[in-house]
Amino acid sequence: MIKTRFTEAFGVEHPIVQGGMQWVGRAELVAAVANAGALGMITALTQPTPEDLTKEIARCRDLTDKPFGVNLTILPAIKPPPYAEYRQAIIEAGVRVVETAGNKPQEHVDEFKKAGVKVLHKCTSVRHALSAERMGVDGISIDGFECAGHPGEDDTPGLILIPAAADKIKVPMIASGGFADARGLVAALALGADGINMGTRFMCTKESPIHQAVKEKIVANDERSTDLIFRTMRNTSRVARNAVSQQVIALEKQGATFEQVRELVAGARGKMVYVNGDTDEGVWSAGQVQGLIHDIPSCGELVSRIMREAEAIIRARLESMLSGGARQAAE
Repeated sequence: MIKTRFTEAFGVEHPIVQGGMQWVGRAELVAAVANAGALGMITALTQPTPEDLTKEIARCRDLTDKPFGVNLTILPAIKPPPYAEYRQAIIEAGVRVVETAGNKPQEHVDEFKKAGVKVLHKCTSVRHALSAERMGVDGISIDGFECAGHPGEDDTPGLILIPAAADKIKVPMIASGGFADARGLVAALALGADGINMGTRFMCTKESPIHQAVKEKIVANDERSTDLIFRTMRNTSRVARNAVSQQVIALEKQGATFEQVRELVAGARGKMVYVNGDTDEGVWSAGQVQGLIHDIPSCGELVSRIMREAEAIIRARLESMLSGGARQAAE
């Protein structure tokens, strides 16, 4: 059993988080992750209204009696969602853990803390992590450049970002971006993290509520199968490489504005990828970690395998490397 500051502070069995994913973080996946002993996150804004979120939280409780959380991502928008109403729905539902992400979460952190909710804030840089720590969050999820979704604009990979953050962050810290197996978990712990966050890996599980063809595409893809779109707009997003992402990049090279690519990248089109299984229908998030994903297990099988193999790596492979250990192991 691997216990860390994160498992102790957030009350979960294993140091693994299934972070919020638009259109994917729904009750059936979150409950399966929770039942496996990890921390699952319902994605609040996947639900059309705060009332729908309340129903989704209740549906998840019908499927698990283990702890789970809700992700609330705060991003600039022409017509912002009613964030305060989603926040209140989370509090009134009695959820004890929230993953926040995005810009200026102070108001939300304050209100969640008043209600006794633990806050895990996702950041893409050390400076933003330190700012969130000053706001009073209970934990940090530090997101390296390898990740799916928004990696920030600093392009700092996890191998550098994780220990750089660990040197300065005092609250428990989860490493995010590029994690799929036991090797990643052990590496993250060695770099100073208290656990890992996995998104793309949990997309590719039996309980993930997306089309089987998308899961099979993730398995078939390799670490080169992503594109960075919106680079010219300084709102970089890592998505699975497909016909639409390539078209967006070509337009960006010609100086296109967001308005000129808006229809191509519409969320409604991305959602239909997961519904219909046509992986060229719209843009959809996936990380470079696709190169480490080779099967479609249940969440229980995946978490159990990661924890079993992580303990084996620590106790056998790494211990044998200590002075005299390799010789003794050979004998």
